[in-house]
Amino acid sequence: MSKTNFEFLDALGQIARDKGISVETLLDALANALVAAYKRRPNAAEEAVVTIDPESGEIRVYGQELDEEGNVVNEWDDTPDDFGRIAAQTAKQVILQRIREVERDMKYEEYAGREGDIVTGIVQQTDNRYTLLDLGKVEALLPQAEQVSFERYEHGTRLKAYIVEVRKTSKGPQIVVSRTHPGLIKRLFELEVPEISSGVVEIKAAAREPGHRTKIAVWSNDPNVDPVGACVGARGSRVRMVTNELRGERVDVVPFSDDPVEFIQNALAPARVREVRLDEETGTATVIVSDYQLSLAIGKEGQNARLAARLTGWRIDIKSETQLQEEESGYAGQEWAEGEWVENERGEMVWKPAEGGEAISAEEWSHAVETESADATAGQHEVEPGGTGSGDGAGEVEDVAAAFQEPSGGTPAAHEEAGG
Repeated sequence: MSKTNFEFLDALGQIARDKGISVETLLDALANALVAAYKRRPNAAEEAVVTIDPESGEIRVYGQELDEEGNVVNEWDDTPDDFGRIAAQTAKQVILQRIREVERDMKYEEYAGREGDIVTGIVQQTDNRYTLLDLGKVEALLPQAEQVSFERYEHGTRLKAYIVEVRKTSKGPQIVVSRTHPGLIKRLFELEVPEISSGVVEIKAAAREPGHRTKIAVWSNDPNVDPVGACVGARGSRVRMVTNELRGERVDVVPFSDDPVEFIQNALAPARVREVRLDEETGTATVIVSDYQLSLAIGKEGQNARLAARLTGWRIDIKSETQLQEEESGYAGQEWAEGEWVENERGEMVWKPAEGGEAISAEEWSHAVETESADATAGQHEVEPGGTGSGDGAGEVEDVAAAFQEPSGGTPAAHEEAGG
């Protein structure tokens, strides 16, 4: 082995060790590149193969003649005299290129199986389209659609994110991460709660409105372990760590149950539920709460009810006890005028409409109600059920009316006596 070949193999071995690439992979890439370099020479054979002895580093080029089926029928040594110089020039370029390709493949393989995992990165760049996180060997892309609306990502800030996709590109792996995915909550709890990472406690369901509030339902496989207590931690220490990472997002931890009634009651916490009525056909759960618990059950802008519905998979209709009593009393669907009873300057109670207009006294109110009731009653008699108002039934009404008509100058009593 010449000194040059020895130095070449030694350098190749050093590169392979530093980059974690096998020497055989580098030699194979170099041989392929040398074949291309050989074919660019004048009078080169149409088919050729380059061999590199891994022991001596000797490089040989063999021209080949193939038959119609691609089998080698003739082979000869066609190594150019100055091929060593060509090999040296090609080797550097090929090895560097191959190293880059192998490193890209290794980075991709490292993250390809980590979709659904959590990573910690440092904010490198942010604009209106995306934020770049430095994960060490690679960068992760945090698109605008995966960002919490009010969060601000300052340069150099450490940030945890959830891997939603790993793409293989010519420039290396492109890792897409999210700060809004519900899976981020699960992974954060796995980091903070050993019982979850060990499998003793499971997160059965999660519902999230990023940046505002999250509900998770937990279950324990060990009757001696309280799943909610394990997730909350001593004095709320564990759930507080998750909340801090989410920059103040509220997290509710509720116990999971196979009984849908019990699960819905738990999901609506902190509100206390009086009763749950399930409609299996429509998938609707009617929830009855005390009057003073109604706003708590619904939550700010309906948030508590929405998250409970997502968590349980049921459509939830929340009603107070008063609303339920009104419906059961027959007042369901009635439209009530908005306003209030006030005392006017004469000391009389009058109804003042909320939309404005003239106030109505109690007497006028009662008269209007009686008139509306009388009109409704008369309307009921205008058309019999199933009739049109112009048949035998109409004739009978006319006959009855005629029997009670007053003759001119007489009274109903006189008419009755004459008829008698």
